[in-house]
Amino acid sequence: MIFHIHPDSGVPIYLQLVQQVTHAIETGALRPEDQLPPIRSVAEEVVTNPNTVAKAYRELEYRGIIELRQGVGAFVRANSPAAGQA
Repeated sequence: MIFHIHPDSGVPIYLQLVQQVTHAIETGALRPEDQLPPIRSVAEEVVTNPNTVAKAYRELEYRGIIELRQGVGAFVRANSPAAGQA
């Protein structure tokens, strides 16, 4: 998955990441049980602090879109609310 961050948009980076993951699920680019890239990889890709990416992943988990599995990674939930919107 490739993220496109627009620092001048006025939207916080973590919310841009949340929106892009949600959109990828809605359009079928990400499917249930797909694994998201590791936090460090995303942070390097978009040139931001890993804590920003972690905040986005926590927000996605809070919304029920992804599941964080300790020591394994982040996965799209099988019953993700975003998947039903496709």
